[in-house]
Amino acid sequence: MSTLVPPVRRHCYVDEAGDPTLFSARGQVRVGEEGCSRYFMMGALEVTEPGRLAQDLTALRADLMADPYFRGVPSMQPEARKTAAAFHAKDDVAEVRREVFRVLTQHALTFFAVVRDKRRVLAYVQGRNQLDPAYRYQPNELYDTLVSRLFKNRLHLTPEVDVCFAARGQSDRTAALRLALDKARSRFESTWRREVDASIVARQSTPRHEAGLQAVDYFLWALQRHFERGESRYAELVWPQVGVVHAVDDTEHAAYGTYYTKKKPLTWGGSAASEKASGI
Repeated sequence: MSTLVPPVRRHCYVDEAGDPTLFSARGQVRVGEEGCSRYFMMGALEVTEPGRLAQDLTALRADLMADPYFRGVPSMQPEARKTAAAFHAKDDVAEVRREVFRVLTQHALTFFAVVRDKRRVLAYVQGRNQLDPAYRYQPNELYDTLVSRLFKNRLHLTPEVDVCFAARGQSDRTAALRLALDKARSRFESTWRREVDASIVARQSTPRHEAGLQAVDYFLWALQRHFERGESRYAELVWPQVGVVHAVDDTEHAAYGTYYTKKKPLTWGGSAASEKASGI
C-alpha cells in the first residue's frame, strides 16, 4: 500500500496587483483618481510541479502563436514583447485568457492573497503624520508589510521554501524581501511559540523566465477584477484553487479583517471596508 510522501520543498511565486501609491510626487492624494487603484493586493501561488506548469504554458503559447486567428492581434506580435514573450492577463486578449485559465485549472495550485483598501492605508498615514510630521510614507513599506502578512503562517510547512518574487523596476530588493520573510517567521514563532527551522530562499525573477509568475499574475488579475470592478466570474473560476484571501480592511465583523476561504467564498461587490484606519 503506497503512502503520499509530503514534499520537501515548496515553490511559491509572488506578485502584486494594483499599486501601493498613495500620493503624487507633489504630495497630493491620488487614491481614488483615475490611474491609481483603490486596492493593493499581494498574492502567492504554491505550485506543486513548476516544471510541468512551464511546459504546458510554453506549449499553449506556441499553439496560440501558430493559430491564424491571432495573426493580426497586436499583443501577439513578437516585437510587442507581450503575449509572445509571456502570458500577462492585463495584456492578453480574452480568447487567450480563457485558454490560460483552462490550463491553470488542470494543475495542483494553491493561491493565497492579502488585500488592502488604500483609503484605509491613507487614513493611517495621515493620522501618523499628525503625530509624527517627519514620517514619510514609502510604497515599499506597504509592499513589504504585505509580504510579512502573506507568509506569516506559510513558512513552517516544509523543510525548504523557494520564494520567487516578480521583479519590480530595476532595483534588486532581494535583501529587503528576505527581511520581510524573516519578519513573517518571527511573527509565527512569537504567536505559536514554535521555532521555524525551514530553509528559505528569496529571489527575484521575471514572468518570461518563471511560468509560476505568469500563473500568479492570472490569479491576482481575477481577484483584482472582483475588488475593483465587482466582476466576480474570474475569481469564481479559480476559487477551487484558493487557500485564503485575507481582506485586512473588511472589518465589519472582526477588527483583523475577513478571511475568505473555500467554505467562505467572496461575495459580489468587493470588500466591505470600514473607514477606521488599521495600520500598514
